[in-house]
Amino acid sequence: MSVEVTNETVWQLDSKVFSELGLWVMDQMRVSTQSDLTILFVDPDPIAHLHERWMNLEGPTDVMSFPMDELRPGDGKTTMEGVLGDIVICPWVAAQQAAAAGHSTMQEMMLLTIHGTLHLLGYDHVTPEQERQMFALQRQLLLTFMAVRESSIGSAQIPAGAGDALAVYDAEHAAHGVGK
Repeated sequence: MSVEVTNETVWQLDSKVFSELGLWVMDQMRVSTQSDLTILFVDPDPIAHLHERWMNLEGPTDVMSFPMDELRPGDGKTTMEGVLGDIVICPWVAAQQAAAAGHSTMQEMMLLTIHGTLHLLGYDHVTPEQERQMFALQRQLLLTFMAVRESSIGSAQIPAGAGDALAVYDAEHAAHGVGK
């Protein structure tokens, strides 16, 4: 399969939805669906380590992208093919953002999957114009995917009794004097 989804968290989510979403976005962006994409769901501590190592920023973040072959969207005549790269998502941070935005954690993680994929394809949001373009495109891709999908999306849930890994991370790092 060209989209590999790995969940290293206690969150219960349907990997197939993310695999199909990755393939669909690649197709919409005219990147060969034979290209390789990895989506990895991790807890706050692993993404915080990546965030510090690669961005020099402390604390967990929602999504990080690691491009491989630096593929770009196809031009309509050519379909790009290769190793797109890896996307790392933290469901704990996504859940907080979803609550603040007023939508489900699943929708937030799908949006982050698209956001990460667009970063892999060279999109960025450094300037206001880039942000407007990228965020409009990711919203359009998410809404269209949800509209054309024949089966339900499902939800992302934490098993009953599972602790809040983000609160644990915050408590541990506050005790050590490390900010978020």
